Amino acid sequence: MNSSRFDYLIVGAGSAGCVVANRLSADPKVTVCLIEAGGDDKSPWVKIPAGIFGLYGNKKYDYTFQGVPQKHLNNRVITVNRGKGLGGSSSINSMVYIRGNKNDYDGWAALGCEGWSYQDVLPIFKDLECNLAGQSPEYHGFKGELNVVNPQDINELARTFVKAGAAAGLPENHDFNAESQFGLGIYNVTQDEGVRVSSYSAFVEPVQQRPNLTVLTHTEVFKLQIEADRVTGLEIEHAGVRSVLQCKREVILSAGAIASPRILLASGIGHRDELQALGLECKQDLPGVGENLQDHIDSMVTVRSPKPVSIGISWATLLPHILPAPFKYYLQRKGWWTTNYVEAGGFAKTSYAQAAPTGRAEADPDVQFHFTPIFRSYRGRKLEMGHGYSLFTCVLRPQSKGTVKLANDGTFKNVLIDHNFFSDEQDQKLLIEAVKKAREVLASSEFDAVRGEEMAPTPAIQTDEQILAYLRQTASTVYHPVGTCKMGIDELAVVNPWDLKVKGMQNLRVMDASIMPNLISGNTSAPSMMIGEKGARMILAEGQGS
Repeated sequence: MNSSRFDYLIVGAGSAGCVVANRLSADPKVTVCLIEAGGDDKSPWVKIPAGIFGLYGNKKYDYTFQGVPQKHLNNRVITVNRGKGLGGSSSINSMVYIRGNKNDYDGWAALGCEGWSYQDVLPIFKDLECNLAGQSPEYHGFKGELNVVNPQDINELARTFVKAGAAAGLPENHDFNAESQFGLGIYNVTQDEGVRVSSYSAFVEPVQQRPNLTVLTHTEVFKLQIEADRVTGLEIEHAGVRSVLQCKREVILSAGAIASPRILLASGIGHRDELQALGLECKQDLPGVGENLQDHIDSMVTVRSPKPVSIGISWATLLPHILPAPFKYYLQRKGWWTTNYVEAGGFAKTSYAQAAPTGRAEADPDVQFHFTPIFRSYRGRKLEMGHGYSLFTCVLRPQSKGTVKLANDGTFKNVLIDHNFFSDEQDQKLLIEAVKKAREVLASSEFDAVRGEEMAPTPAIQTDEQILAYLRQTASTVYHPVGTCKMGIDELAVVNPWDLKVKGMQNLRVMDASIMPNLISGNTSAPSMMIGEKGARMILAEGQGS
């Protein structure tokens, strides 16, 4: 690091932060520093799609936050997996490219977030995208940095799953990011010839030689230095040594829905009474910091198979698949190493989604499927021997909301993450119906040739009460936390929709999934990149980038 003074300090090299760093550093007259608490992305675990099996729970790449006991889920503690390293969660996720439902963004606009409607954000998604899947230019872009492709070598069970949708009234959908999400299909992924494309590899790595761009790794931001309504610098820690980075223009928090509110709270921006109870001086009284946590709660149906068609470890797959996998991958970009494990999925409507809202032709899907051609453990193990397939189903627009709070341990570095899952009874009812819908799909005759015993929930679990008990014991997160620094115009809003500045602050913005007022209907990586792009445009439009 040649200087400790920069025009722009960006905290977090994840889905949004890397886009912001690219756009701001395009102006050679400004200096930009991108700060990441984790390390680099050079590991083959990151580059090879199937490597995600070794990333979740690996503390080198995953924060593995532990939530507080969930009182509506039998007091279970749920691990909150978040990416730690260049690319953030886009370096450890399943690479599924989903933008969400167009009505999600129109819903944001209806809440007072003017400029965030679907028609406002669609051009931004298109500008970021390099679509190589042959999809419609009405909905897709072809000149952006983010590769969007079809999976490299699709497992035949993924195609079986798509065909099985017909029995449940779910048509094949070739593009979940076009006119409608409804139906089943093969997911688009962010890859380049079988190699993961993260936000870092797409937006920062190609421009990392810019002399005005500094990327710091293994550097944790402790808190902001604040004078009146301006941020003057960041207190950081690297290799156990504390120092200060000085800010000449702006600080942008892109640390995600867990870390961005943590940094604000540690800096004295939050609910005055709660800060004072922790012994912190309140610099800005914003009760919404750390509130409004939303995430997709998820269930699983898993079935054993007597045939070695799925991805799995057995004598039958040793010679044709397991041993040749590295050679197939490096020589042909084929084989099991190319899988992201959730090659197929889709969107369905439960009985609660039958009535269309006023002004709409039909109701939106209310559950999402992630199909894996793997026998996922019904006992909580990371790996099960043998073969089978699993269908994960989540509530797309949960009503339950939680919090991210500072732990009262004197460090101001640790957080209490409370998803508060199932606090709203509607989420319970909807996920029960989602399990039934998943079973309906898996009951299709398309699976007859590979069908074995249902290991979870098991055939013995049939009534709503039994399914709910199963969900309380097993339901988890799909790793899509949002909303803890939400934009808006109400009393719990943290940032302004028109500039993403923290309310009451002159030069502090938040640009990541934490600003979402409501969770979008789908995976959150691509929407986070959109937020980074839109936020960077806001800065440039103010004339501060020149």
